[in-house]
Amino acid sequence: MLSVNPFRLKSKTLSSILVGTAEKSKKNFKKDGRTAEFDGWGMPYFICIGIICGIQNTYESRRSDTEGKVRGMLTLRQGAQGAQVDLLQWGLNRAGLLKEPADGIFGAKTEQSVRELQKNFNLEPDGVVGAQSWAALYPHLTGLQTHLVQPGDTIWVIAARYRSTVAAVLTANPGIRPENLQSGMVLKIPLPFPVVPSSIRWCSDLLALTVDGLRARYPFLQVETIGKSVLGRPLYLLRLGVGKVRVGYNAAHHANEWITTPLLLKFVENYAENYAEGDTIGGVDYRYLYNAYTLEVVPMVDPDGVDLVTGALPPDSPALSAAQAIAAAFPAVPFPDGWKANIKGIDLNLSYPANWEKAKAVKYAQGYTRPAPRDFVGPAPLAAPESAAMARQAKRANYALTLSLHSQGKLIFWKYADRAPAGAYELAKKMQGVSGYLPAVTPPGSDNAGYKDWFIQEYNRPGYTIEVGQGQNPLPLSQFDIIYRACFGILMLGMAGMDD
Repeated sequence: MLSVNPFRLKSKTLSSILVGTAEKSKKNFKKDGRTAEFDGWGMPYFICIGIICGIQNTYESRRSDTEGKVRGMLTLRQGAQGAQVDLLQWGLNRAGLLKEPADGIFGAKTEQSVRELQKNFNLEPDGVVGAQSWAALYPHLTGLQTHLVQPGDTIWVIAARYRSTVAAVLTANPGIRPENLQSGMVLKIPLPFPVVPSSIRWCSDLLALTVDGLRARYPFLQVETIGKSVLGRPLYLLRLGVGKVRVGYNAAHHANEWITTPLLLKFVENYAENYAEGDTIGGVDYRYLYNAYTLEVVPMVDPDGVDLVTGALPPDSPALSAAQAIAAAFPAVPFPDGWKANIKGIDLNLSYPANWEKAKAVKYAQGYTRPAPRDFVGPAPLAAPESAAMARQAKRANYALTLSLHSQGKLIFWKYADRAPAGAYELAKKMQGVSGYLPAVTPPGSDNAGYKDWFIQEYNRPGYTIEVGQGQNPLPLSQFDIIYRACFGILMLGMAGMDD
């Protein structure tokens, strides 16, 4: 049982809070009917042009730094498809250069928008997106611009120029004195839209950009890497809070359940924003949460698998060819949408040392005796670098509670075999009250070798698998808002809901 003095979150209270949060987050700007739509936001044409001009003025001095951050991203041209095209189109939407919503297909209109971007930044307008074009779009992908202070600048003038707020600028630049800005200072300016997108497919590049944007906008958000994937992609951990009670959340153990990544990151962004603004929920200050709890989040456990499912791997990638060969042996599993495993064909949520041998026997009997799109347990427990990193981090952090987001069924799994940690069911019932999801017990043939199973086995503390949404994976992003409203209360309760 958690021992700090907590608070209770009631369903009615959370419902009213969620409505208020949704209204607060929506901004509708319109000018002459010219509006670039993204994630429910409207950015007027004249604001976009003003921001672009400000960005262009500082682009040259910051070009090398920014290009270094995007250098590994794919070069895109007309005919390309996949999550990175989604990302490109989403950035062009935010920049006011593309009116059509992202569809993941690089067509003629996208190419024309890229040419316009390149002209704005004095680049060769060839319509091909390389490092320089990605760098030019970087502020719109991260929601943050740098500004070189000029003589006569004030914090109020700078914030207004980018349609930001003084409070947001001060949060992003702790320690500055608004009344004493010095020429030559470089300020971080949050742009007037949220960092985390919920309308496009995700990939590891989008994750890296989002992490950059969040930590720049909220410097109190700590970021570290707990390991690397098979293909060398970083496994990011984000940390909020300084409290003694430490809890760990994770998402996207399964590649085709990548919708859980933006769910978790949207919660981090909302938490950070409300903490910075000193807001309350149910009468409790977010700053109380920050000081009482330490929240650690791994938003994408399987980045390689996510990139495979969303089409972000290069077409000539050896990893893609290897995955296609693995999938060919399992024609009943749709490719790539049915892929749950890491890029080597190991199901990460079947690779933890909790009745692993039993899981192996069950899955081998089902025909998963070698690398597969799903359900192969691997050659040994924690053989995959991703699951090994998660286990190391849990041991290092000594979590009081863990919560893993998956996507299927609107269920809350709270128990492992015959082990029921004290207070776990009671908290699951509270989660049901704020989400409508049902507490459930994993069927006997399936309650083996998962992260939640291993955590309960090792620590006898509450560990949860939250199955969000319903339908065929990958779940459509049209469900995102409904799922987030349900998950918000669960994620809040995971920090503080164990106490009476």
